[in-house]
Amino acid sequence: MVSNRLPFTVDRRPEGVRIRRSPGGLVAALEPALAQRGGVWVGWTGAAREDDDTAAGAPPAATENVQYRAVPLTAHEIALYYAGFANRTIWPLFHYFVGQTQIDSATWRAYERVNERFAQVAADASDDEALVWVHDYQLLRVPHHLRRLAPRRRIAFFLHIPFPAADVLRVLPWSRDLIQGMLAADLVGVHIPSYADHVLTCAERLLGCEVDRGAGLVRFEGREVSVEAHPISIDVAEVERLAEQAARGSDAPDTPVAEILGVDRLDYTKGIHERMLAVERLLERHPGLRRRIAFTQVMVPSRERVAEYGELKREIDETVGRINGRFSERGWSPIRYLVRSLPPAELVALYRQADVALVTPLRDGMNLVAKEYVAAQLDDDGVLILSEMAGAADELQEALLVNPFDVDEVAEALHRALQMPRDERRARMSALRHRVRANDVRAWVERFLEASERAGLRARNTVASPADALQRMLAPWLARRSTVALFLDYDGTLTPIVPRPEDAQLSEAARQTLDQAARTPNLDIVIVSGRALADLQQRVGVPGLTYVGNHGFEIEGPGISFRHDELERWRAALEAAAAELDLLTASGARVERKGASVAFHVRTVPEGERRRLERQAEALLRRRRLRVSLGKGLIEGRPPVPWDKGHAVLHVLVHRHGADWPSRVSALYIGDDRTDEDAFRSLEGIGRSIRVGPTAGGASYADYRLPDPDAVLVLLRWFASGAFAGAKS
Repeated sequence: MVSNRLPFTVDRRPEGVRIRRSPGGLVAALEPALAQRGGVWVGWTGAAREDDDTAAGAPPAATENVQYRAVPLTAHEIALYYAGFANRTIWPLFHYFVGQTQIDSATWRAYERVNERFAQVAADASDDEALVWVHDYQLLRVPHHLRRLAPRRRIAFFLHIPFPAADVLRVLPWSRDLIQGMLAADLVGVHIPSYADHVLTCAERLLGCEVDRGAGLVRFEGREVSVEAHPISIDVAEVERLAEQAARGSDAPDTPVAEILGVDRLDYTKGIHERMLAVERLLERHPGLRRRIAFTQVMVPSRERVAEYGELKREIDETVGRINGRFSERGWSPIRYLVRSLPPAELVALYRQADVALVTPLRDGMNLVAKEYVAAQLDDDGVLILSEMAGAADELQEALLVNPFDVDEVAEALHRALQMPRDERRARMSALRHRVRANDVRAWVERFLEASERAGLRARNTVASPADALQRMLAPWLARRSTVALFLDYDGTLTPIVPRPEDAQLSEAARQTLDQAARTPNLDIVIVSGRALADLQQRVGVPGLTYVGNHGFEIEGPGISFRHDELERWRAALEAAAAELDLLTASGARVERKGASVAFHVRTVPEGERRRLERQAEALLRRRRLRVSLGKGLIEGRPPVPWDKGHAVLHVLVHRHGADWPSRVSALYIGDDRTDEDAFRSLEGIGRSIRVGPTAGGASYADYRLPDPDAVLVLLRWFASGAFAGAKS
């Protein structure tokens, strides 16, 4: 089990740190499931590491076959990862509050780092026979990092909040990363079918994945990922037990006040302010209800230090005061306003007593208050008014469903509920109670674990080559044009990355495939590299190809010979920089003079020394007014002119196929490094691109991904065979 928080709360008291179990039906359901199977719970203790190292790093001892592993977080990480990206970016965006979504690359980087740390702890705590169940929006990237660390691990993910439509999610610059993070699991679970549809659509539209909507499957990186709706529920037996103990309010005619109840955590998604306005509208339109109703709003404080939440509370406070001031009479006020957390027994007593529950979030993943209210109605005589924007509305159709933004509609639903005949109340509530009882939280856990087992088996049994999956996605696009221009990086794409760049030799299998590709009709092969042109030509050694060296400053191939006209002007500066870099090579670094650029290789330098050398080399190159680029284990200086691999790719396409090449040529670029991102960006929208291996430092402009050079070779064989042309008319 991997969740943001362990099932414990850390309290600091004068006498020391006290650890107490967190309340809630989910914890009560998950721990027995862990204990039954034997398991580990990974999460954060809630304490900052520098505040109290003991509390942050030492969870309670194992109990009943369950162990606990803490993920330590500093106060700075908590501010960026949790308060920042999780709750100021993902939370509002996934609830469709785009205007409140904060886009901040610093919080994204912290989120990525913390998710990687959670994954590392989970990997260390499990083996390939374990099921790793990851929970919720704080940890959307954990499956990705865990899959990288432990490729054969069985992974399930469940999202406890809504999943938004593709046009909403794509507002986020890192939307692709989040989808990729989730799809690294074997099973992605959400509350309702519409959320599952959104996941499938995002996988299709944002990642270009193959999707089988009927089966709820996404083909991602050679695996079939199941996407399923598993609506979460509550501990029905516990709610019923507490309801039995609660004193039921009198139904006698001499007790004329009807009780209306709202229970929410303070949050702008809950629609509390709009709900108050609906009560006000009810009293305006139906003055006869004055002194005959009482609305109790329980509001649990939340994130009070966050400015937006403090402002929201002030707005609600003022609205409650205004409405009570407007309608109150001696001995009666329409709104009873409780700003505190209530113990379960007291809360269930309020549920039992309420004639009407007003559950009207503006957007909610599920909303368990609605189900708790239903479970507490032992006499089947309450009425549930439920927002159609809550996931619970999919199951609880017998409730009075309303649009929470429509104050008039909510007011009329309240009036209808208060006037509803007893037989109708009981018919609706008995149907709701039957469904909630049949689908309690323990049944949810069991069904999800069974689905995870099935999804894990399917994923293991249907693993296809990532290149095969990519072929199927590329084929329709390739079929639209008569020619394919295939651009291939060298290091990390055609050959694996090695400690010494001079040892990166092309395999004989790759050379033979390139030789075959050079003779394939309607296929134009171009090798693009930061290496010197002569070095690249010698290493590949296949005639008939076009070679682009020095990041595009030198190009040679059939019908094309190009040298950038700024090279001569900067040759002296490049040689002077190389001479100065020679003085930094004592620790194992190496200088490579490439004519049009100079590279300082630090891949073999000890880790502790590497960063210092990188800074020195970068400063040296900048003093020579050279353009500095950082690659995998190298710092490179080039002439400071607007020219890179992207410009070179477009130059080749225009020179060879004409300015209108996009109408006749499918251009595809495959690369692995930061410098290849220039080419990915240049082809965005007019071609396609493939990133090889993981993306260092976040998002990529690439349309697709392949895991390694072996997968590139499989795809290259497909092109060399001419099979890509099979679908062309």
